[in-house]
Amino acid sequence: MSNLLEGKTALILGVANRWSLAFAIAQAFRREGAGLVLTYQGDRQRETVEGLGAELSAAVHCCDVTQDEDVGRLMDRLRGQGRLDAVVHSIAFANREDLSRPFAETSRPGFLLAHEVSVYSLVAVARAAAPLMNGGGSILTLSYLGAVRVIPNYNVMGVAKAALEASVRYLASDLGPSGIRVNAISAGPVKTTAARAIRDFSRILEDVEAKAPLRRNTDPAEVADTAVFLASDLARGVTGNILYVDAGYQIMGA
Repeated sequence: MSNLLEGKTALILGVANRWSLAFAIAQAFRREGAGLVLTYQGDRQRETVEGLGAELSAAVHCCDVTQDEDVGRLMDRLRGQGRLDAVVHSIAFANREDLSRPFAETSRPGFLLAHEVSVYSLVAVARAAAPLMNGGGSILTLSYLGAVRVIPNYNVMGVAKAALEASVRYLASDLGPSGIRVNAISAGPVKTTAARAIRDFSRILEDVEAKAPLRRNTDPAEVADTAVFLASDLARGVTGNILYVDAGYQIMGA
């Protein structure tokens, strides 16, 4: 590949550490020539994300996506730096107890929290970023097979991912006339910090490796390269789609 994102500026939300899919995407974007802006939520993440930002020559800003004021302040800062070409939304959260018990026992506060952080944040960010993407751009988010199938112990997060994928379609329709494309990557299971909250996650990895057509698990670099494609002009006709990067596992039966 050669500078597919040269001259473009990308905002990446959700780089928690160097094992996160968001960091893999940031590395790939940087490799392809994009200027980067990373965000962190609070002081606990600040040092880590600032260190990763320095490694990638990226600007780093604080932003709590559950606060509209924070999202607005972030966009105000970016407005002074020129247009925004791509947004990567890699944010999801659910209470550990709501992941570890049956979905029918999900608490009301837990259900609302999972949807606010994992779903509505995409809507809020897309709405705020759209004016900075004058002339078009790419917004993408990360999903998982649990949005369309029952995955053991994924529970409320699966329902949130289903809402996220529906949001992708509606946002693609709303923002399409402005030339803004909205897509999701449904990545296969990857050993990230967030994945540790899912009970028996190692069994999910073993099942994918045994049954996926490619007989292996997903490499974060594969997800990152797909994100590069979606953010580049090569994907100028692609919007409202859920692209699976999971070694083909989603086509298989039981």
